[in-house]
Amino acid sequence: MEEKFIDCPYCHQRVSILLDTGADGFTELVDDCEVCCRPIEITYRIEEYIVTDLRYFAMEGNEF
Repeated sequence: MEEKFIDCPYCHQRVSILLDTGADGFTELVDDCEVCCRPIEITYRIEEYIVTDLRYFAMEGNEF
């Protein structure tokens, strides 16, 4: 597992996320913001136990 910090696309607070680096490939997941509790769509790619691409988005329909 690797901890990364992102800025929530809703409340813009810095939050931590844990990414599983145990298997190579592409992963998609949804995690709630620690501050505002809204869902964040997270996609990332692992190559040789290293995060090579990390993207995160607000989920449509959850904006105020």
